[in-house]
Amino acid sequence: MLGDKKTKVKITFLVILVGISSMLAAVVTDHWAVLSPRVEKLNTTCEAAHFGLWRLCKKSIFIVEEDPQGNSCGPISLPGVKNCSYFKHFTSGEEAEVFEVKTQKEYNISAAAIAIFSLAFMTLGSMCLLGAFGKGRDYLLRPAGMFFAFAGLCIVISVEVMRQSVKRMIDSDETIWIEYYYSWSFTCACAAFILLFLSGISLLIISMPHMPRNPWETCMDAEPEPMD
Repeated sequence: MLGDKKTKVKITFLVILVGISSMLAAVVTDHWAVLSPRVEKLNTTCEAAHFGLWRLCKKSIFIVEEDPQGNSCGPISLPGVKNCSYFKHFTSGEEAEVFEVKTQKEYNISAAAIAIFSLAFMTLGSMCLLGAFGKGRDYLLRPAGMFFAFAGLCIVISVEVMRQSVKRMIDSDETIWIEYYYSWSFTCACAAFILLFLSGISLLIISMPHMPRNPWETCMDAEPEPMD
């Protein structure tokens, strides 16, 4: 691998590491969205919630001050009694809560499965990219780029599924929440999509054949790149 190309690959690899870290943070945390009921009066207890791919956390908050930004319950950082429960993705409807069956279960199964595919693509891409640093293994850059691009696409699909999940919860008569906003885990997933997808495209561009120096040359006629 030429020195200039190796430098570009190393820079891209650093960006990929940031993207992988962002994706892992999004997958293992449960702050994709924060849900809140409307609070009509002070000195009362309300129940806010935040959730991710795997679990929902409900928090009972005692409201003593009016929210300057509206009548929602929160912010979620206020002290209160917190109760977290994992989504029963693989249980029957009779054993799961009404909330999970009617508003959340199907969407979260899809989003979690797609996120797992993304992690698999990231793993394969990382293996190919690390192997590309070996002597005479530039050909591994192309599959690495494809794997990271696929990982980014899986992430953005998972994000969209979660958006639809939030919309369905807000519109459902089975839930008390009528207000919501997306939190930092959702931001991490969006950042991971941008970083991994663009890095995958960059690796594909870097792996393209050496361009001819003169206009009358063809790519096949151009001199091959020297090997390390």
